[in-house]
Amino acid sequence: MTSADDATTPQREVQRLLGRCLLRLQQYEGLLKSLLAHHEVEGPLADLQVRQAERVAALATTSLGNLAKALFESYVVARAKNGASTVDDGVDSAGSTEITIRTRMTLEMAPEDFGKTKDAIKELVDLRNALVHHFIETFNVWTVDGCARAAEHLTESYGRIDTHFEQLRQWAVSMDNAKALHASFMQSAEFQDFLVNGIAPDGMVDWPRAGVVACLREASTLLGVDGWAKLDAAVEYISTKHPEQTPEKYACRSWPQVLNESRVFDTQYRDVPGKPRAAWYRERPLR
Repeated sequence: MTSADDATTPQREVQRLLGRCLLRLQQYEGLLKSLLAHHEVEGPLADLQVRQAERVAALATTSLGNLAKALFESYVVARAKNGASTVDDGVDSAGSTEITIRTRMTLEMAPEDFGKTKDAIKELVDLRNALVHHFIETFNVWTVDGCARAAEHLTESYGRIDTHFEQLRQWAVSMDNAKALHASFMQSAEFQDFLVNGIAPDGMVDWPRAGVVACLREASTLLGVDGWAKLDAAVEYISTKHPEQTPEKYACRSWPQVLNESRVFDTQYRDVPGKPRAAWYRERPLR
């Protein structure tokens, strides 16, 4: 039988290996908190920084188990069997007049990979709890043999923890790269067209929020008579106040085509003695 003094040196090695595991786990938790705090941004434009700080604070004291649960509820998602995403992108902003922004980065996996990854991280949480709460119950670190078994377990455990850390680090790097591309796109002329004019990068126009439609509404409000505005007068107004808004910008040949394509306005042509028929328009009542 070995004495307690004989186990002093092996005990110190066990302490070193245990500390190494716990430090790596803390690094993992810190990185996971950062990923969960920043993979999604949502709220009124003026409050984004405050809301982001609130997310960071809310996650600061969250346990690894709850962090893992949140990870698979928001960032890591399973692809539906029909190929569609399972992420709910719906935002209820009815009645709001504030500019609201929502961006979310997710990692989508096939269902079988999602299940395997979720189980693996659950095992990591269990490993962490065992190391923190039950280590000396499992290993007799007052004997040389017990220390040897503990050291072997800790070496293997560190390898598992480090593998998970590297996986999470790769996810975080990929997210940062995606955010950089997203930020670059938001500064591009294509995004400005999409945001201000409703013109998607593929050329499709979201007519109800198109810039030219907003200008036609503005002109109608200022120049309209009984709700109807003369198109020629509106075009002259828009050419003066918003010269960048032209039919060609929206792949239209003429202003009447803009009215027709938008499906936002009613159009009628009125006879004027001695002059060509004049086009008038009004915004369609909501049905």
